[in-house]
Amino acid sequence: MTTRSLVALTVLAAAPALAQLAPPNAAGVAIGHIHINATDMDAQQRFWTEVGGTIVNREKLVMAQFPGIYVLLRKQDNSGGTVGSVVNHFGFFVKDFDGSVAKWKAAGLTYEAAKNPGQGFLTGPDNVRVEIYENKTIPTAIQMHHIHLFVPDPLAAQKWYMENFGATAGKRAQYDTANVPGAEITLSKSDTPQAPTKGRSVDHIGFEVQNIDAFVGKLQAAGIKTDAAIRNSSNASGLRIVYITDPWGTEIEITEGLATPPPTSSR
Repeated sequence: MTTRSLVALTVLAAAPALAQLAPPNAAGVAIGHIHINATDMDAQQRFWTEVGGTIVNREKLVMAQFPGIYVLLRKQDNSGGTVGSVVNHFGFFVKDFDGSVAKWKAAGLTYEAAKNPGQGFLTGPDNVRVEIYENKTIPTAIQMHHIHLFVPDPLAAQKWYMENFGATAGKRAQYDTANVPGAEITLSKSDTPQAPTKGRSVDHIGFEVQNIDAFVGKLQAAGIKTDAAIRNSSNASGLRIVYITDPWGTEIEITEGLATPPPTSSR
């Protein structure tokens, strides 16, 4: 990776370091979570612990907590891994790349080196693909960086996330990006149709918002349909939720209250 690329990545990842989720943007939005359909909950929890997360429970929610995001785990069969779906993979920064890779290999995780130094991929249970970049400037050992979508028209997707989630346009290497606090939404052009995310191992991505009623009202006024009315989550008190799907098949959960620190830890 070039010095210029690393600087760009550092700027785009101006995300929470010690706080769990990033402060919201002017639209009241920050990245919140990625939701995994897990065929084996124990295997998923072991994997995310080895990657560098902390498994926490919030009532019925089981989550791997990372600086910048939660990875939520739900016991459920899935229709396939991330590759072949709109969400091809997601990625983290690590401070000590070589040390992290050595630790993962020793733990038996499936690791694939990339062509650039300080870049590689892990494949987790249920074929969840995770990209890793080295960034020595982050204040924690690991930090959320990006969610990578494969879409037919990256600029159209960038515009959609800008208009509806207050994202800012960016560019990383050859990729167009839509950046929200806590994560970069990376957009690759795919000439092959990709499967919608619902039912895959990464079932949906989530944004945490302020004032979910007003936020969803604006989406509906723009012609975006919700799956149902805004409702209280059956899995955690104080959490309100609703779902939409982007035009390319990415299911999106909109939450208010996920940022509340989980009260207990399972490990």
